[in-house]
Amino acid sequence: MKISLYATLAALALATPALAEGDAAVGEKEFTKCKTCHSITAPDGTDIVKGGKVGPNLYGVIGRQAGSYPDFRYKDSIVELGESGFVWTAEEIAVYMQDPTAFLKEKTGNKRARSGMTHKQNKNQEDIVAFLASVVTE
Repeated sequence: MKISLYATLAALALATPALAEGDAAVGEKEFTKCKTCHSITAPDGTDIVKGGKVGPNLYGVIGRQAGSYPDFRYKDSIVELGESGFVWTAEEIAVYMQDPTAFLKEKTGNKRARSGMTHKQNKNQEDIVAFLASVVTE
């Protein structure tokens, strides 16, 4: 029984993406897809990654309440999620990137929830998150 439990725990650990082990350098390269819509601009106005304004500034997104970046017009569903107290974690951002609308439907319980983000990032999410985390600590 003990061996079976250990084997199950080991299998689960190997099946879970290791977000903490994302490669920020790979994420920086992958972020070129993101910068079509998003910028990364420090609070002092310094552009870390100059990008589009279609999506919100992603500087400090990890730990930020969803739908709360000042002066950005979010879709109702993500504002609803934020108003529920939802705060972005590295893990949640990685899942969101895979299918933003499905993520919002699940998290809000609203079958009609929609995301303004149409891009689905199906690989290297953990690397992009590692890059986002790295630019805040530079």
